[in-house]
Amino acid sequence: MPTHAERRTLPYTPQQLFDLVAEVDKYPEFLPWCSHARITKREGDTFYADLIIGYKLVHERFSSKVVLNAPHSIRVEYLKGPMKYLSNSWKFIAEENGTCTIDFYVDFEFRNPFFQKLMGVFFNEIVRRMVSAFEERAKKLYD
Repeated sequence: MPTHAERRTLPYTPQQLFDLVAEVDKYPEFLPWCSHARITKREGDTFYADLIIGYKLVHERFSSKVVLNAPHSIRVEYLKGPMKYLSNSWKFIAEENGTCTIDFYVDFEFRNPFFQKLMGVFFNEIVRRMVSAFEERAKKLYD
């Protein structure tokens, strides 16, 4: 059961970073291994999304419920796909100096023991690269 928690302070506002993370349909433009993202339904501050994540010949579709609490947090609830479960959250904490601290958390387990073992080896590096991709996207959009 890989778990990763990370905090980074960035020179952007909570609203800017919230907007960036909430734009799930833009993920294929910058997020490693994300080849497709589609919002399938919206209900107020909640939407449902499908992502296809893959590398080389392996691609998996994930369906999630995304709950927005602008500009403070985003919570992702796993609905269907290759996982036993997935828990993911983003918190955007305004700092007195005008920056924002991102508090990111993810925990999951694959149904397939082979994928679980494979992910366990590379998990922290993969998640760090994904969080860095959001940081690079923020620089591109807001600097």
